[in-house]
Amino acid sequence: MRLTIQEARESDLDIVRNLVSFYVYDLSEVMGWECPETGLFVGCDDLAQYWGRDPANRLARWPHGWRGHAFVIRIDARLAGFALVRRVEDGDPPTHEIGEFFVLRRFRRLGVGGHVAREMFDRFTGNWEVRELIGNHPAQVFWRRVISEYTGGRYEESVERTRHGNWEMATQRFSNVDRSEGG
Repeated sequence: MRLTIQEARESDLDIVRNLVSFYVYDLSEVMGWECPETGLFVGCDDLAQYWGRDPANRLARWPHGWRGHAFVIRIDARLAGFALVRRVEDGDPPTHEIGEFFVLRRFRRLGVGGHVAREMFDRFTGNWEVRELIGNHPAQVFWRRVISEYTGGRYEESVERTRHGNWEMATQRFSNVDRSEGG
């Protein structure tokens, strides 16, 4: 099994947008969301911003320093998912968060998600925030395990509302600054 994590190209925006429907569909199972009358699950209103697009000037709603990074996950050259990372604070060190993270079901439980998460953490040194919807227990279990293994158990967790108050989230915070400096 050959796993590749590619920084997304312009042409990948539509691919990730299509995968988002499966991502939101998967979330609907654990969150109890009904199928829309259109028959199509949609979400990630700010998806194009990870590609530097901001046609409606919505970036103003994000904290200063927001910058998105999109990645496409492939296994043996086959599409397997995506990871969206954003820098939410420019400080020294900067703060990053996992915006969205999705691995197709056929590739789950093979270590793919953990490998991709660790690669994202290693790629972006600084403080980290990872959030899961409070009702999404499988995601909470996954992220707690991955972050605990990555940090040797050195992380904090709290329950809080999103920046815009829409959702209650389990939030894990940690820093990998010492890790990147060999500490």
